[in-house]
Amino acid sequence: MRQRFRKAALTVHVVTSLGWLGAVVVFLVLALVALRSEDAMVTRAGYLAMDLSVRFAIVPLAVASLLSGVVSSLVSPWGLVRHWWVLIKLALIVVATLVLLLQLEPLAALADAAMTSAPVPRGHWREVLVSLVVHAVGGLVILLTATVLAVYKPRGVTGFGRRRAPSPARVEASHR
Repeated sequence: MRQRFRKAALTVHVVTSLGWLGAVVVFLVLALVALRSEDAMVTRAGYLAMDLSVRFAIVPLAVASLLSGVVSSLVSPWGLVRHWWVLIKLALIVVATLVLLLQLEPLAALADAAMTSAPVPRGHWREVLVSLVVHAVGGLVILLTATVLAVYKPRGVTGFGRRRAPSPARVEASHR
């Protein structure tokens, strides 16, 4: 039963992490189109679509990925604090999630401006859009780094991990 739960937790974590990565790619495309477009309707639609994608896809997937990652690590032989790669991955995901949450306010302001009947001044919002593009690229780098860490699992056991070193049979079972 424990192995089924471990695999289910890992599956949820992989699916939400990949969903988060894909949603950030879509957000980046929308931000770039809004930034480069000369058509006011395309720009407005981009602002609204970006806001919706963040609120209803990216934030829920980020939180689900973070929580499912913690659960998955707690029920796996890797543990949450036994290996440096797990701690680094956790730190990266926590930082990415916090930065994402800090971007909600400027993004909501963009969406609010897009819903008014007044013309949206391009220059006024350009700095916000550039910031959102930079943060989306940074988010992708962090998510890809976390993925590489999860796939390659570099060696390095924490002090806690050395004290709780698993038996060789348990390590072998975790690699299956």
